[in-house]
Amino acid sequence: MNGGPLPAPAAVLPHRPPFLFLDEVTALVPGERAEGYWRTTGDEPFFDGHFPDRPTLPGVLMTEALAQLGAYAVLNDERMAGRLPLFGGIDGARFRRQVLPGERLDLQVEVLRLSARAGRAAGEASVDGKLACSCELMFVAVPV
Repeated sequence: MNGGPLPAPAAVLPHRPPFLFLDEVTALVPGERAEGYWRTTGDEPFFDGHFPDRPTLPGVLMTEALAQLGAYAVLNDERMAGRLPLFGGIDGARFRRQVLPGERLDLQVEVLRLSARAGRAAGEASVDGKLACSCELMFVAVPV
């Protein structure tokens, strides 16, 4: 799937902490698929308010982590040279498992359609092999 160490997410994505939700990409086929993970530490400020007595990773941040992995996959495709994928929509999001502080969210994305102007991908996030979130992501590609 890949021939050596992959670039760090921050070397490919424009996202930066505190809004970078991808720690490492572990597998990549540019423009086709990617795998990676985000390990929550429990120190993220959103856990304080979501929810004070039962900290839970917000579902919207799971989908954002999948979108960031998808962006990583497509930004490594030559068709995206000089372009930036922006979140265009989400379909069929389902949340199956609560994600707790300190858990590792394993991510995988498959690009279903890709052009220089837009695309669609399917993603899944899991913890310890148990599905936490699945969705389809749409994006538009704009000039940088």
